[in-house]
Amino acid sequence: MSSPLKIMLGVVALVAMGVAGAQAVPYPSKPVRVIVPFAGGGIDVLVRALGNELSQKWGQPFVVENKPGASTFIGAELAARSPADGYTLLATTDPTFTSNRHLFKALPYDPDGGFEPVIQMVKGDNLVFAHPNVPFTDLQEMVAAAKKGRQHFSFGSYGNGTQPQLVFGYLNKREGVDLLHVPYKGIAPVMMGVASREVDLSVASPGVAGEMIKSGRVRPLAVAGDKRLPQFPNVKTTAEQGFPYLKSFIWYGLFAPKGTPPEIVNKLNAEIASILRSSAFAEQQVNSKGMTVMAGSPREFAAVIKQDTAFVGEMVKAANVKPE
Repeated sequence: MSSPLKIMLGVVALVAMGVAGAQAVPYPSKPVRVIVPFAGGGIDVLVRALGNELSQKWGQPFVVENKPGASTFIGAELAARSPADGYTLLATTDPTFTSNRHLFKALPYDPDGGFEPVIQMVKGDNLVFAHPNVPFTDLQEMVAAAKKGRQHFSFGSYGNGTQPQLVFGYLNKREGVDLLHVPYKGIAPVMMGVASREVDLSVASPGVAGEMIKSGRVRPLAVAGDKRLPQFPNVKTTAEQGFPYLKSFIWYGLFAPKGTPPEIVNKLNAEIASILRSSAFAEQQVNSKGMTVMAGSPREFAAVIKQDTAFVGEMVKAANVKPE
């Protein structure tokens, strides 16, 4: 065999060994960055708890980076532009992929083609609530009173296209009532606005409204979903009260940049699902906060996003919210 041929075969062998070695490196082999486009909150707490579990399991740190602002644009754009190698992930709430596309004329990221859905971690139905001195005790009575037209009721929202505006705007359209929209700068001022009766009504998660309900400062009217909440078993759902179309929820999901290898996506999905389904973790980190473990497959998560995007789009249209 000639020397040039021997050299060429040697190079091929070395390249093959290098490729095989690279393929043999298990994931993760270095720290994983998880971008959270919020400055805290429930999703931040959950992701850090999951990160601790994954770090112990895989021996690599899962580092949370908070990139808040601009309706999650900053964090989502940063994640979408990151290498598709499994070492940068995005943990966010549903509006990033559902309502934002209906509320803004342009997005700095592609909610359809920019990411691989990894797992829908948890979901929670929101509560419709009111000041305790309003002349009704549930949503059905409120709508009946509003239809009589003897008294006008108002609701507080915490920004354009937020859940209170969509829920009550949708209710106005479907039931022919005229609830007055009063915007606030954030959820905390809304809660205080209802507690002081600057406004009559609003919508929030159990984690936000729960303590004020328990203290009697606000009154729950309905769970905006299909099932009652264990924390408030006597509060009827919107479906039970004759409004099955009226839903309000929040979910937390994990995403990877488009093109991330499916074996990495599936590995993350399987391990996170296992952690979420463990009884101790679920009780401490999920159930106690009014949320429910979802933990389906990436394909199931993609179907959820498609369904919820269409539903939220219908609400935005009915509430006559114009894109910014």
